[in-house]
Amino acid sequence: MQNLIFSNDVEGSLQRLMAGGNTNMTVYIADVNTARFVGERERLIIIPDGDENKTLETVTRVWEQMERIGVTRHSLIVNMGGGMVTDLGGFAAATFKRGVRFINVPTTLLGAVDAAVGGKTGFNFKGLKNEIGAFAPASDVIISTRYLDTLPIEEMKSGFAEVIKHAMLSDRSEFLRLLNHDFSAPINHDDLLERLRRSVQVKVDIVARDPGEQGERKALNLGHTVGHALESLAMKRGNPVPHGYTVAWGLVTEAVLSHILLKFPSEDVHRLGHFVSDNYRDFPFTCDDYDELLDLMRHDKKSRDGEITCTLLKAIGDYHIDQTITPNDITAALDILRDHLGI
Repeated sequence: MQNLIFSNDVEGSLQRLMAGGNTNMTVYIADVNTARFVGERERLIIIPDGDENKTLETVTRVWEQMERIGVTRHSLIVNMGGGMVTDLGGFAAATFKRGVRFINVPTTLLGAVDAAVGGKTGFNFKGLKNEIGAFAPASDVIISTRYLDTLPIEEMKSGFAEVIKHAMLSDRSEFLRLLNHDFSAPINHDDLLERLRRSVQVKVDIVARDPGEQGERKALNLGHTVGHALESLAMKRGNPVPHGYTVAWGLVTEAVLSHILLKFPSEDVHRLGHFVSDNYRDFPFTCDDYDELLDLMRHDKKSRDGEITCTLLKAIGDYHIDQTITPNDITAALDILRDHLGI
């Protein structure tokens, strides 16, 4: 089990964790934007930012620098950054010398509630999201809100989509509260840290029951079958969009599918659709893109024998994994998503 620390005293938390282990050196991994949070460190590996750089080439450069620095199995890696850093840095640490202990310090909302927790690591391959990876949990994750004031609103919205997803899997009252969120309001760090604690706990509880994603953990893919396809399409076009935006669009689409197939309440579909259309910019795709999107969904890691599967809901908190979806139902749901987005 990962040790989760919710604290805005990040440096103090790190020092306590370092003091408690038998390590010969600590190496930080950060991207060009988050390196400033690390400060002056003797051993710092800086990688390029952006999901388009979440590649085998970047992993190889990290391995090469680990070798040059002299990292051993008794070293400690601290991944400080967004989901791209914790995914890629975690994979590099987990595979170097057959495994080096690592700590995740997410600096984005998306990283805090999703990528840094749960043990998934990896990178994109041949235009497919997280196609190569491994289950390798960080020993510790320090979740903080201290860095979030530095984020553009687009990044806050991206992370918030995963918070909504967790509420959809667990708590209708929380779901309705989230849909009243005002992104222009100043951050209340105490309130937000508590909200993160509740949101992360949903993921932690599910992962604890199914760490290898053999069953229930697939619930956490709500919104991601469609979302990853849209994200991959945007990357192939050379116009990447934030991961959480595609998750938000995927949540709407899969809520529509839930209504079609499991009678998920239409009022909740409309509430979610209006919130997403008000807060998440559109993505210019048309019905001419449907065949490519369907093909991307068939290549998703969650698909089975070419069939497209999703996690769907009968109601908020009542999730059903491995639901087989027909192309006709998906295209109908994509039509409704485009209506919501006005494209």
